[in-house]
Amino acid sequence: MRVVFMGSPDFAVPTLNALTGSGHEVAGVFTQPDRPKGRSGAAQMTPVAAAAEASGIPVWKPVKIREPEAAAKVRALAPDVIVVVAFGQIIPEEILQIPRYGCVNVHASLLPAWRGAAPIQWSVISGDAESGVTTMRMNAGLDTGDIILQERTPLAPDETGGSLFDRLAEMGAKLLLRTLDELEAGTAVFTPQPAESTTPYAKMLKKETGRIDWSADAASIERLVRGLSPWPSAWTVLRGKTVKIWSAAVSGGEESAFAPGAVLPSKGKLLVQTGSGILEIRELQLEGKKRMAAADFLRGFSLEEGELLGEGTK
Repeated sequence: MRVVFMGSPDFAVPTLNALTGSGHEVAGVFTQPDRPKGRSGAAQMTPVAAAAEASGIPVWKPVKIREPEAAAKVRALAPDVIVVVAFGQIIPEEILQIPRYGCVNVHASLLPAWRGAAPIQWSVISGDAESGVTTMRMNAGLDTGDIILQERTPLAPDETGGSLFDRLAEMGAKLLLRTLDELEAGTAVFTPQPAESTTPYAKMLKKETGRIDWSADAASIERLVRGLSPWPSAWTVLRGKTVKIWSAAVSGGEESAFAPGAVLPSKGKLLVQTGSGILEIRELQLEGKKRMAAADFLRGFSLEEGELLGEGTK
């Protein structure tokens, strides 16, 4: 097949690489424009743009894919199919209608669950028993098109957003190649989705998403820590400074009379009272400092019994 690929972040790179290593022809890649990144503020291309250029594939970076010039460029490339993986823009109907096999999206959830921008992280945060990837024939809705293929995977007890991200990225690449084979052979089965999703919308992640609400229960906070690792990370405030929480566990200790967010006394352990249960912080990073184990942190930082985390704004 002659393929036009649309994608932007790291998650999309394995699928692009799988296409370039297959018998399909990638005629062109569309990705988000270069944007400032890091302390230098220098413009950087997307991971997909870098992968495409390394493979010698022409790249276009439209500010808005809805611009008439973008549709004209896609039409000129004459694709049999458009493959979309985390592109970051809504594909207009005009482009959806161009390829004879339509536009196929690789989505990191078991649709109709977790439609939206951040399905991987919200799946972990919500405590799902399993996740997976879906290939879908796109329509004008948001992740509402007909399901073509799905593959499932269980979530490990220590699953993080990062570990599930890596696994689903590779699964999605393989599932996409199977999907194209079935489309080309005429054996693909299209299963309509129900109108309503089975979960809340997987809204985009922001820094504020990671602010820990210590009135929540310990298990929910522990899942938040895992789901937002390594990005954007769960965090709290200690004496006016941001503290990223990289690893935590629900403690079996007895609850205290202290308010949620209070530090509890314990030799070599950093225990915090939550709205229900006690959370042990195992790895953290104080603003301006390196990431470290809680035991190492406590050796150099004196915390008072009952001192509250989460006070103030950052």
